[in-house]
Parts: sequence; structure tokens; C-alpha cells
Amino acid sequence: MGTWSRELPDLDPLKEQVLARMGRIVQHVSGTRAENVAAVDMTMWQYKTLVILRKQGPPYEASPSGLADSLGLTRGAMSTRIQQLEDLGWVSRRHVEPDRRRVTVTLTDAGHAVVEKHLAAEEHRERGVLAVLSKREQEQLAGLLRRVLVEIERSSAKPERRD
Repeated sequence: MGTWSRELPDLDPLKEQVLARMGRIVQHVSGTRAENVAAVDMTMWQYKTLVILRKQGPPYEASPSGLADSLGLTRGAMSTRIQQLEDLGWVSRRHVEPDRRRVTVTLTDAGHAVVEKHLAAEEHRERGVLAVLSKREQEQLAGLLRRVLVEIERSSAKPERRD
């Protein structure tokens, strides 16, 4: 802290410690996740798409537009990616009756198996990150981070226009 205080006296050293450590933890977890996904010839977008479908619960399906919104993609980009996942046998598409213009993307048994395998390994690794803390400390940390995040989201929310 001495260097921070001496060289940058206007910066709050405690704030710098907290934010720098949060950033390093995120880098560590993200890097490990990306390495493990790449080790089995899967891309992060493929993994994220399968996880989104898995989180839906049975029957593990979503609309292409819902997936695109969740991943921050255009509808066209999502369509291309769905085709790639379909080619791998991890998802299937079907037209919704009676309209047939609507499409549903469903996690296949093969896709379910792939994502479950990765989620189990990820859960084990990520629990290790927090293992140094007791259950109570983890709950306290989660609560504190939630408060910070709620305030960030509240203060960055754009006011609704009233025309």
C-alpha cells in the first residue's frame, strides 16, 4: 500500500486492492474455464450456448432469438452458430406448430452429456477457488458482492423515456 499512497495519493488503496483482486479472481476462473473447454475441442460460445439451454430445465429448449439475446448476438450470427451445434449433434431445431415460422432449439442427449461433463468439472474447480473460506464467509462475500452489483446496476440504469 505504501507505493500506491506515495505515487498516487489520490487513489484509495483499499478500493484498488479490492477491485484488483476481484479482477484477478475473474481472470483466473475465466482462463481456467476457457482452457478446459478448449481442451476438448469446444469453443466458449458453444459451451455457453449449451449451458443456457441446460439451465432452462426440461425439455432444455429456447428460441433462437432468446439464445441470441442471452449471448449478445444478432439473430443471423445465432442462426449460424445453431447450425454448427446441430452439425455436431448437440442441439436440434424444430418448427413449432401450427405457425411453423417459430423455431425451437433443443439440447440433444449428446449435448446434454457434453455440458453435464463440463459443468461437473467446472463445479469442482470453482468450489476450490472458494474453499479457503468457510460457508458463512462465502455467504457474507456473496451478500456483499450482491449489494455492490445491485448498486452498480441501479445507478447505471437508464431512466425510461416518457413521450
